[in-house]
Amino acid sequence: MAGCGSAVPIAGDYRAVGSITPAKSQFTATYPHDFPIHGIDVSKYQGDIDWDSVRRGGIEFAYIKATEGADRVDPKFNQNWQSAKAAGLKRGAYHFAYWCRQPEEEMANFLRTVPNDPDALPPVLDVEATPTSGTCKKTLYREQTIAQMRAMLQMMERAYGKRPVIYSTVDFYESILQPNELADYPIWVRSTKYSPHVRYGQRKWHFWQFQSDAKIPGIRGNVDRNAFHGDQRQWMAFAGGQETGSAMGYAPRNDVAAATIPGAVAQPQPANLVPPNRMPGAPSVLPPIDPDE
Repeated sequence: MAGCGSAVPIAGDYRAVGSITPAKSQFTATYPHDFPIHGIDVSKYQGDIDWDSVRRGGIEFAYIKATEGADRVDPKFNQNWQSAKAAGLKRGAYHFAYWCRQPEEEMANFLRTVPNDPDALPPVLDVEATPTSGTCKKTLYREQTIAQMRAMLQMMERAYGKRPVIYSTVDFYESILQPNELADYPIWVRSTKYSPHVRYGQRKWHFWQFQSDAKIPGIRGNVDRNAFHGDQRQWMAFAGGQETGSAMGYAPRNDVAAATIPGAVAQPQPANLVPPNRMPGAPSVLPPIDPDE
């Protein structure tokens, strides 16, 4: 996501600022310009953003970093959250998972930070290996990681009433999610060098992060660019939380059990919910990073 991991640029720039058609592309079979709805994801690393210029540049949605782990809040979140909506963009918030804290602690941080806005896009859980972390080097065992993710996803869904989206890098997908783990949640894939099917096979995706060095009006420097898997009608169905006409079968669910999260303010939690399992620690070895995304 914005400011996370190494950047692997696509070949060529856009013909015009705000265009969705690359001048050159190494993608095959599936191209970013096959999809009319494009957006960005941002964090503090984009600095002060002129959101009106972003909107005029052809961007329709933005995912904004809110939190990381149990105690970090992106210092630009509130400013971006309010200004993006004022400019007319659909926007959602994402949480960067920190594997050395409990799910309840991480989600308490997210719920304290992100308002429960019915007009917002579904929240995102950003899951990546973090080999450069100075404080959280551990093995991400498949079964344990899936359980930890499911706990956080359930808490997000219960709090905001929308099925969350999973953001995954290639290496994380290959190590943990391949081929169909947590397939009942929409997935946002990163693939800046190949079409999604090359790295993610037949896994159905909702969002595709296809460029890490996009130049967008209103943003100084580079920003990630993303495409939504669907047309305008499908986008409106997804963004509005409607099941009918949805691109990939998105629908909020009402049967999700999640733990009450101390300190959360997004909305009250029912008293009869079943707490998710807590995750044990693991040794300090990480799965290898695939540099060829």
